[in-house]
Amino acid sequence: MTTTTAHIHRNTGILTTMTNGRHAWMSDVPKALGSQDAAPGPHDLLDSALAACTVMTIELYLRRKNLTAEGIHCAVERVSEEKGPDGKILYKVKRVVSIDGDFSAEDRQRLIEIANKCPIHRLMQGTIEVETVLDHEL
Repeated sequence: MTTTTAHIHRNTGILTTMTNGRHAWMSDVPKALGSQDAAPGPHDLLDSALAACTVMTIELYLRRKNLTAEGIHCAVERVSEEKGPDGKILYKVKRVVSIDGDFSAEDRQRLIEIANKCPIHRLMQGTIEVETVLDHEL
């Protein structure tokens, strides 16, 4: 099990450092929300997780099949974020995958199927439960 932690740097607005114990990365919010826009925002990080997982999943598939591509690219466009009647958020994104290489139409259709099997895509299509507790030790 991996634990990711976040620590806000209040003296720099809302800039936040996250770590999973092996790597560290940053997040921030736009200037209009009181920070410096010094790093991607949380929504950008979510979208980037989908884009990264998509290209990695396709690459791993190509390697297993001894196929090569000159390049694999994925763009994730945030289409909408709306509150439904039940109060839950409907978050819509459009994912555009580009695979540079000599692939037939059938191969390309299979690669889209593989893209849809990326773990982050499947997670985002499933049900996520979040339990929040307050650590009294802080």
